[in-house]
Amino acid sequence: MSTSSSADQDEPPADSGRESDRAMSRSDSGSGEDSLDCLPNCITRCPLTPSLSPQKRTTSQSKTEPPLLRTNKRTIYTAGRPPWYNVTGTTFKEAFVIGLCGGSASGKTTVANKIIEALDVPWVVLLSMDSFYKVLNKDAQELAARNEYNFDHPDAFDFELLVSILRKLKKGKSIKVPVYDFTTHCRRKEWKTVYGANVVIFEGILAFANKELLKLLDMKVFVDTDSDIRLIRRLKRDVSQRGRDINGIIKQYNKFVKPAFEQYIEPTVPLADIVVPRGGDNFVALDLIVQHVHSQLEKREINVRSALASAHQGQPLPETLSVLKSTPQVRGMHTIIRNKETNRDEFIFYSKRLMRLLIEHALSFLPLKPVSVETPQGGVYDGMWLSGKRITGVSILRAGETMEQALTAVCKDIRLGKILIQTNHDTGEPELHYLRLPKDISEDYVILMDSTVSTGAAALMAVRVLLDHDVPEDKIFLLSLLMAEMGVHSVAYAFPKVRIITTAVDKEVNEHFHIIPGIGNFGDRYFGTDAPSDWCESDDGMDF
Repeated sequence: MSTSSSADQDEPPADSGRESDRAMSRSDSGSGEDSLDCLPNCITRCPLTPSLSPQKRTTSQSKTEPPLLRTNKRTIYTAGRPPWYNVTGTTFKEAFVIGLCGGSASGKTTVANKIIEALDVPWVVLLSMDSFYKVLNKDAQELAARNEYNFDHPDAFDFELLVSILRKLKKGKSIKVPVYDFTTHCRRKEWKTVYGANVVIFEGILAFANKELLKLLDMKVFVDTDSDIRLIRRLKRDVSQRGRDINGIIKQYNKFVKPAFEQYIEPTVPLADIVVPRGGDNFVALDLIVQHVHSQLEKREINVRSALASAHQGQPLPETLSVLKSTPQVRGMHTIIRNKETNRDEFIFYSKRLMRLLIEHALSFLPLKPVSVETPQGGVYDGMWLSGKRITGVSILRAGETMEQALTAVCKDIRLGKILIQTNHDTGEPELHYLRLPKDISEDYVILMDSTVSTGAAALMAVRVLLDHDVPEDKIFLLSLLMAEMGVHSVAYAFPKVRIITTAVDKEVNEHFHIIPGIGNFGDRYFGTDAPSDWCESDDGMDF
C-alpha cells in the first residue's frame, strides 16, 4: 500500500478514507460502556463497488475488514466469527491467505478492497507489505530525502518480521503489526493489534519474493498493469499529492522503480495462481477469485456445539473442577434464584451474594508466596502475597458482566476485559462478535466470568481467545454460578489446565441445550428483559 512520502514507491490507496473508517484492530474496540441492544442481523455490502478517489497517507495501513456496528463508545461485529477450533480446543482452521503481488501503482490495493467487498465474509484482515519497511539509519534517511534510497529492493523490507507475523496470523493468534511512518522513516511506538482473521489479504510489490513467505500463501494473485499506465499514475499522484517535480519523479522511476520491477517483480509472474490484467477493472477475474475463496472456506466449516453434546458422557468430573461447598446458606440462595416465582429484585440480590462467595472461593486458588510484614506494634507477621504480576477479569457478555461488580469489590484496581459471543440462529454455533482485552494480558492471571455454562461452547471459544492472546492455560480461571456436567467436561477435556470454579453443577442438558433443572435465562431474569418464545439458555446466559 502506498504513502505520501518520497520513500514510497507503491500505488496509492484506492479508498483509504472510507476504508479507514470501517477498519479497526481487535484491541481498539471502544470502552464498552454503552448498550448492546438492537444489534442488526447483518450489514449489506455491495460487491465490486467502484472505489473512491485516492487520498494522501503518510503511514502504512494494515487493517481489518469486519462487518460492524459503531456506537458512541463501542464497535460490535454484526457478523460473528464462527469456531476456528475443534472440540479439543485446538485450532484446526487456519486463515485463508491471499497474496497480491504487482508493480508499483498497478492497483493492488484497489483489487484487495474489491475482493473484500465482494467476499462479504466477516473478519477479513488486509496486511500491507509497506508496514514492514526497515527502520532507516541516519545515512539512509539522507539518501531517502534526496530520492536516492531504493525502497523497491528486497533489502528494504524486514522479511523475517513479516514472515513471523503472517505465520502467527494464519494460525489464528493475536499479532502486533508495525506502523511505518514515511515522513521519519521509522516505526511508530504504538503497533497495531490484529486478531481473528478468517481471510488475510497480503499485498505488496515483493509479495512473492521470499520462499518462506510463499509457503504461507494459499492463493497467489499477480496484478498486471501496463507500465505506461503505472508511470502515469505515479506522475499524477506524486505531483498532485506530494508536491514533487516531474523530472525528479521520472529520475526515481528510471533509477529504482523500473529496474526493480524487471529484476524482482516481473520474474515472479509464473508463481501466481491467477494473473489479473487491468487490475480492479477486471471483474471476471475478481469473481473467480471470490468464488474460489468461498469454496475453500466452506470446506473448513465444523459443528462444535453438536459435537460437544455427544462427547464425554458418563465420565467422572475432572480434578480441575471446584464446587463451592453446599452449605445451608448456599443451598438456600440457590433455591431462591432457581424459583421461577422469584421477583427480579430478589433474584439480583441473592445472585450477587452467590457471586461474591464464588469470587472469594476462586481467589483461594491463586498461587501465593510467603512474605513477612511488620505490624503497627512492631511485631512481624508471616503472611502470604500474590505470586504474580496482577489479576485481570474478563466477562462473557452480557450475563457474565453481572459478575464484574463482585470481582471489583474484592480485587482493588483490577483490570477488566469483555468478550461478546452469540449463537448463530441458522447454524446453532457460537460466534465471536466483540472483543476488548487489556494490554499485556498474557502476563496476568485471568478470571473468566460467565453466569451459566451448559454445553461449554461459548466458554470454549472464550478460553481459545485468551490462549490466542498468549495467556497461559494454567493462568485461566473459569467462574460460573451454574454449570452443567456437559459443559464442565467440554472445557476440561479441551483445556485440562484451566481451573473451573462454580457454585453448583447440574447433571442434564436437554435437546435445546437448556440446563436441567437449571436457572432459566439468567440474562433476562437479571436485566428484566423478556426472552422470545423460542429462547435458548446459552452458555453465557444470554438470549439469542
